[in-house]
Formats: sequence, structure tokens, C-alpha cells
Amino acid sequence: MSVNSEAVGRSYGPFEPYEVTRVKIREFADAVDAFSGAHRDVAVARAEGYADVVAPTTFAVVIAQQAEFHVVTDPEVGVDFSRVVHAEERFTHVRPLVAGDVVMTTVHIDAIKQRAGISMVTTRSEMVDLDGAPVSTVVSTLAVRETQDEGETQ
Repeated sequence: MSVNSEAVGRSYGPFEPYEVTRVKIREFADAVDAFSGAHRDVAVARAEGYADVVAPTTFAVVIAQQAEFHVVTDPEVGVDFSRVVHAEERFTHVRPLVAGDVVMTTVHIDAIKQRAGISMVTTRSEMVDLDGAPVSTVVSTLAVRETQDEGETQ
């Protein structure tokens, strides 16, 4: 069974606002070995021109993946998450994410391409602040290995 290619064009959200916190930024910075003091120390961040500690550039994936969860759990899309491998992630930032930001995300299914038993599912997560101003866009592609229909052999 493959992913439902008719799901292209669907959108989900916007979802409950996500608050970016100092703790989350520090935890993420630790996880990705981002050693800048601007990720950990408010004084360092402010000296560099930020309002508060600034998130590493890939932090937006934390927020995007929460939105993408709605795509992979939608039974009409047909993604079997046990068969997913992450293929690609791209970020476009209008401005950096800093502690205290509150953003909302809408995720769109931009493409589903199927070949050689794999569905490539591309989503685009658009993050905006509470005033609706764009903050970041995360484009993610998942490779979903198709399941076999009953009676098929591999």
C-alpha cells in the first residue's frame, strides 16, 4: 500500500501556539552541539543584538515536526510511520527564533512522488508570530517505504 497521492494540497492548522523558551533552546543547542553563548546566556545574546537567547538555525524543526505529526497520523494520507526515513529538511528564516517568541504553524502537503516502492512526501511548515508575520518555513521530505498488499511477496 502506498501513500495517498490525492492528499497533495491538503493543509493542517494553524495549531495551538508554540512558545519558544530558554530551556528548550538550551536543550536543543546541547543536542546539536551548538556552542554559541547566544544560545545559552541572555547577556551574550543581547550583546549580539538579540532580544533574548537565540535558537540554533535548525530549532524550527522542533515546531515543524509537531505540525507534521498531523500529516503522518491522518489515516487518509496513509503514512505508516514505522516505514519512514527522514530524507531532507530545508529552512528559510525571515528572522531568528528567540526565547519568548510565540508562533503558530500551518503545514501543507506539497508533493507526494512514488517510485520504486517508496513514497516521497514533502511538507511545508509555515510559522508565523501571533500578529501573523512570517517567521520561518521548514520544508521536509519523508521517504515512506510502501507496505505490501496481502498476498504480495517481496
